[in-house]
Amino acid sequence: MSVSLLFLMVHHLLAFDELTTDHKNPLDVCKTLNPWVLRHYIAHGLLTVLFLLTENWILVALNIPLVLFHIFRYSRRPRMLGPGIYDYTEILNRTEVRRNVHESSYKLAFYLASFFYYLYRMMYALLTSEPGRRS
Repeated sequence: MSVSLLFLMVHHLLAFDELTTDHKNPLDVCKTLNPWVLRHYIAHGLLTVLFLLTENWILVALNIPLVLFHIFRYSRRPRMLGPGIYDYTEILNRTEVRRNVHESSYKLAFYLASFFYYLYRMMYALLTSEPGRRS
């Protein structure tokens, strides 16, 4: 699931780059990004719930601030008919584009660091388990 969140943030960054270089118009960018926003938030929330159920408190503490930010961001979204947070009338605003690029970059760095930490924890658990024991 962490890898899909990584790819989703790369997709967001590429879409914003296409918007700033005028390769796509704002309506197309919003139509491609908005359907994925709610899925992204739900996937990250489910990942956090899984950490909560497995009592991995360190990872819960690391992921809760981003989950709360997602809730805050979605509750402050522009008035729209469908799901999403990007309004095509506002997205071309220079400060809005810059803010969205920074947000996506920070999330990409967070998900990348999280992915390698999860990989490290998995390898550590596999290498320190007893050879004949099945859990």
